[in-house]
Amino acid sequence: MTGTDVTVLGLGAMGRALVVALLRAGRTVTVWNRTPEKTDTLANSGAHPAESVSVAVQASPLVLVCVVDEETVHELIEPVAGDLRGRTLVNLTTTTPEQARAMSRWAGAARVEYVDGGIMAVPDMIGGGDTFVLYSGAAEAFDRNRPVLELFGRAVFVGDDAGAAAMYDLALLGAMYAMFAGFEQGAAMVRGAGGTAGELAAMAAPFLQAMTGSFAEFAVGIDTPAQYEPVQSAEFTAAAIDTVARAGAEAGVPTALPIAVRAVLAGSIDAACP
Repeated sequence: MTGTDVTVLGLGAMGRALVVALLRAGRTVTVWNRTPEKTDTLANSGAHPAESVSVAVQASPLVLVCVVDEETVHELIEPVAGDLRGRTLVNLTTTTPEQARAMSRWAGAARVEYVDGGIMAVPDMIGGGDTFVLYSGAAEAFDRNRPVLELFGRAVFVGDDAGAAAMYDLALLGAMYAMFAGFEQGAAMVRGAGGTAGELAAMAAPFLQAMTGSFAEFAVGIDTPAQYEPVQSAEFTAAAIDTVARAGAEAGVPTALPIAVRAVLAGSIDAACP
């Protein structure tokens, strides 16, 4: 196989989106997937299918892996450690910070430059103006490959600690899922009163977007609590969440979510009677 600019291991929805972005930018790309049929469409678009992980890794100086979990990363990468030596490995698989650090230690022992990544987007957003991808680990390797990584979205380097990207990634996902859960809770309450989730969505989107302006203020309270004077007291927050829980109970909606939110935002305040 002739040399290519980038190798991509894993052609799920996200992996395919990464390859498409690379090809669109004129990069030469080697691809490999456990199910070879997934390479056909990409081959028609100019990608170079590899018959094995070893061949795929040897084809490019930059190797991206985007698979289902950390266990699969190890299954693919460890047997080809020798082939990876001297190359840059960018792991875009969602892992925990400690899993990322363990992979970085393995890569260091194998003399492989390691960069961990967290993609803050769904596949359709890859290459879009609002997309960003978090990276951490080998700073020099990141800087050298940044022109390629920027093809997926704004490349944000968050530190030499290989686990940093995963930490920010999962922190952001945690906030996102909490928001989605809150919307589902609210939609159930609204539907119980004869409204619709669609009506609530139209109200929630601009309201929640406006509320994100409070993040910077909350950040001050978290980073330097001794210097922070909250706009709303913990007692006020607790009372508001208690009322949300009460309304949910009246509507027959489970109240586990507001109770959990209360524990985070006003845990030191005695609970009111639901």
